[in-house]
Amino acid sequence: MSGENDLIKLYSGRILALAADIPHLDRLENPDATVKKRAPLCGSTVTVDLKVQDGRVSAFGQDVKACALGQASASLVGDAIIGATRAQVEAARDQLAAMLKKDGPAPDAPFDGLEVLMPARDYKNRHASILLALDATAEAMAKAEQAHCA
Repeated sequence: MSGENDLIKLYSGRILALAADIPHLDRLENPDATVKKRAPLCGSTVTVDLKVQDGRVSAFGQDVKACALGQASASLVGDAIIGATRAQVEAARDQLAAMLKKDGPAPDAPFDGLEVLMPARDYKNRHASILLALDATAEAMAKAEQAHCA
């Protein structure tokens, strides 16, 4: 019974509200880069389109097919992504992974809202889904940077 109560706490009202209100759900026309990532364990997917101007995300679109935790993560990433640099995105991805897997602190601003997902530390089978949005965005930023340099 305790495990069930913990799972109910994990899916808090805040997480469910975030999952229900994901920004930037429209895909972009002519993005600088597109990346689709899939969590093999649960099958969640996130596809990210982005445009970069002066080293910062200037436009962002995402298609999210994930559990509530993956959706909440994508929602928070979507809220913070415009204006972010590749270094900020990669740092947030690494900090989120450390928060989930190594009891690290929440990511730095502008991605500090991901702290709401801290209760998911104990649910290793959810980590990949939670990381999808930042994994896809970091890879898309790298691809966009390469395209601009080519």
